[in-house]
Amino acid sequence: MYAIVEIAGQQFKVSKDQKVYVHRLEGNEGDAITFAKVLLLDDNGTVTIGAPAIEGASVEAKVLQHLKGDKVIVFKKKRRKGYKVKNGHRQSLTQIAISGITMPGAKKKATKKAATEETETAE
Repeated sequence: MYAIVEIAGQQFKVSKDQKVYVHRLEGNEGDAITFAKVLLLDDNGTVTIGAPAIEGASVEAKVLQHLKGDKVIVFKKKRRKGYKVKNGHRQSLTQIAISGITMPGAKKKATKKAATEETETAE
């Protein structure tokens, strides 16, 4: 199962337990983030396409770390004019781990802890 989701203005093809580098996101390391702009879902050959996004679908992720990318050198020169400019740039990135993809109309899975709390309160 995979999804195409828009994160920080870019589209990514993601699947469960995948790690992705995206443009810097708000939030601290360890925070859970949900992306609601899912453009396409593929569930074992069953493809759902949004117009533009699929309502009810979401992708959950966890922020692993904030870092900077490799340095890119930008060098400009005009011959015979004495014009030379050298600049560098390092993009701010966030590494996220995809923890799950939720289909539209699907119920969220209950954790064992939540299930035991429900049984204790019923008694």
